[in-house]
Amino acid sequence: MTPSARLAASIDLLTAMEAAPRKPADAVANSFFRERRYIGGGDRRAVSGLVWDVMREWRRLSWHLEQSGAETPTPRTLAAACLAFKGTPIRDVASLFSDGRFAAGALTFKEKNVLSTLAEKSLDDPRMPRAVKLELPDWLLPKLEETFGDTLEEELAALSEPATLDLRVNILRNSRQEAQKALAREGLHATLTPLSPWGLRLNGRQPVTSTTPFKDGRVEIQDEGSQLVAAILGAAPQMRVLDYCAGAGGKTLALAMMMENKGHIAACDVAEKRLDGAVRRLRRAGVHNVEQHLLQAGDKWAKRRSASFDRVLVDAPCSGTGTWRRNPDARLRMTEQDLEELLTKQAEILDKASTLVKPGGRLVYATCSVLRAENADQVEAFLRRKPDFKLVASDSSALPEKLKETSMFSLSPRQNGTDGFFAAVLTRAEEKTASDEIDLPLSAE
Repeated sequence: MTPSARLAASIDLLTAMEAAPRKPADAVANSFFRERRYIGGGDRRAVSGLVWDVMREWRRLSWHLEQSGAETPTPRTLAAACLAFKGTPIRDVASLFSDGRFAAGALTFKEKNVLSTLAEKSLDDPRMPRAVKLELPDWLLPKLEETFGDTLEEELAALSEPATLDLRVNILRNSRQEAQKALAREGLHATLTPLSPWGLRLNGRQPVTSTTPFKDGRVEIQDEGSQLVAAILGAAPQMRVLDYCAGAGGKTLALAMMMENKGHIAACDVAEKRLDGAVRRLRRAGVHNVEQHLLQAGDKWAKRRSASFDRVLVDAPCSGTGTWRRNPDARLRMTEQDLEELLTKQAEILDKASTLVKPGGRLVYATCSVLRAENADQVEAFLRRKPDFKLVASDSSALPEKLKETSMFSLSPRQNGTDGFFAAVLTRAEEKTASDEIDLPLSAE
């Protein structure tokens, strides 16, 4: 593709995203490229790169365009402004907008005027409101200030950087070093992750899914933080384990590996499509100790298994604020009402899942959010509702020492090099026996 054609495709993709504001940008992009298989790998990366840059800079670009007289920023003007702020001379940006067959069409007189005002300006401007500078909805700023305090700007800067590509090695099939060597033979040079004992890390977008180690189930794509959430559960071969919000099975696979394909895992979700998507992954990884179950209204499955699981993982639906490196569009797509609905849903899920933990068993509540309201606040409220639970430090041998020492951890790109994750470990009190309840006299009479 020519540079003009790449720009035109980028604008088309931004337009498609704008037309589906409730749909994740990566899902829109996947559909977009699936329908245009003629766009090769290099061109796809160039188009995606510009689009994701626009997404990461949306509020600042829009602010500049509005200051320059643009009534409503459009995908065309946003893409043009992004290129200009990345260092492309204004004249060269304008030349990319041509009337050719595969081009975006020439700039209008007004678009040219707006673009010309951006010359010599920098993307960050001291006059910007703080929420604009930090690429946040106005309502979300105080909630993140509560979470991060004085380090907010540094934390958000890290959440704006492109994410690494992390893999979890399936030790049912090979060691971490063996998988690393197998990837290297196919030109992918991975380093060991510093926290997860099963992790490998690649920089940038790499064609992992086309490699033999991926196809034969020796590696899975999974952020290091997500691997640690699975690790903190401390699942072992003899246990009965429940993955209550299993989704497409990423953490289920990690749990099966920890259990050496022994014991029993129940993977539940409310979405049949997500559970169906996990089947292929389980088969590829050689996992056969997993039972899947679709949770439905009026379902008696949970009631029949009350207080029967040694370990229960609740990877709750959340705002996804910890994954902004991968989903920069999510910053501006979420509303305050969305968060309130999620908080209610999280509390309901936590209460239901807790009934399935056996006395003496453990419950891990986790999110990929960095918001206190979804994390520590949820745990504290749960403990007030359920006095038979208490926080406890994990004893999982898979965790690094510093994470074993706490009952709750919060990870972030700035501090840990992972996506933003939260996890809390709770244990249910042992049932009292009849002898426990007998009040013995302090001394014989």
